Amino acid sequence: MIISQTPMRMSFFGGGTDFPEFFGVHGGAVISTTFDKYCHVNVRPLPELFDYKTYLAYAQIEKVNSVDEIRHPAIRNAMKWLGLERICLNYDADLPSKTGLGTSSAFSVGMLNAFYTMLGVSKTKRELADDAIYLERTLCNEDGGIQDQIASAFGGFNRIDFSENGYTVKPLNISPERKETLNGNLMMFFTGLSRFSFQIQKTTKTVLGQRTDQLLRMLDMVDLAEKILTDPEKPLDDFGLLLNETWRLKRSISSEISTDLIDTLYKKATDAGALGGKLLGAGGGGCLLFYVNEENQDAVRAALSDMLEIKFKFENEGTRIICNN
Repeated sequence: MIISQTPMRMSFFGGGTDFPEFFGVHGGAVISTTFDKYCHVNVRPLPELFDYKTYLAYAQIEKVNSVDEIRHPAIRNAMKWLGLERICLNYDADLPSKTGLGTSSAFSVGMLNAFYTMLGVSKTKRELADDAIYLERTLCNEDGGIQDQIASAFGGFNRIDFSENGYTVKPLNISPERKETLNGNLMMFFTGLSRFSFQIQKTTKTVLGQRTDQLLRMLDMVDLAEKILTDPEKPLDDFGLLLNETWRLKRSISSEISTDLIDTLYKKATDAGALGGKLLGAGGGGCLLFYVNEENQDAVRAALSDMLEIKFKFENEGTRIICNN
């Protein structure tokens, strides 16, 4: 039995500049972190005693005799690519899918990590990220950027830079005390709205060429955010104010990124004392993240009392195998 554990991610700045159509021309960068909510993938060989060759348990149950019969596109394409058959796969996660936290890419990374381990193949975190990008963007033909796969594979609080030559991952040099303060000043709430990110990403992709100015300004904010985080002389509250600016730019890229409900929730939070925030993920639903000083957090909780608050801690491990029996 193999069990992989892969963290979800939250992206702060630069989202949209990780589309190959953009960074291949202009370059791109994001600042993101993984946190202590995980996807777990459990795989093992399936004995020949059963009247089916593959058993899959995720949001649905599948029992099939041919890989081509598998309905889940990522599992089907991964198994065909790696030549796998007669397996049992169980998937569960600490948070549901379609919440803007990169769960689908975390699943792809964790599934590949488990598959390779079962096959006795050793892969680096970069190779796992690259293979997950290939699985989702090429084999499954899903639109979107490539930051989620990289974040879940590597783990940690990073700046990821993109160019036509590939990408680099640089852990940000933030003091433990400053990072702990930042973690304590961030509040995350589930809006109750779920959506498939690749559907929003498809629309975003079509307007990238018309939103170059906004994306370039969002790219500049990555440098500003890095300076705020790594310079102990700069007030950390500037991070929250900058989140507010990048959210206003992001929501102007496509009409599908925000909704009237999300705008209302955002205003309630800022009226209650949040310095800034953003909707995590592609847009349309999922989780709202806010930067709130401790003295205003109860007021923000009260303003968003209908929303589920998700408490979290930053993590540094990335994907890993927690059981290899």
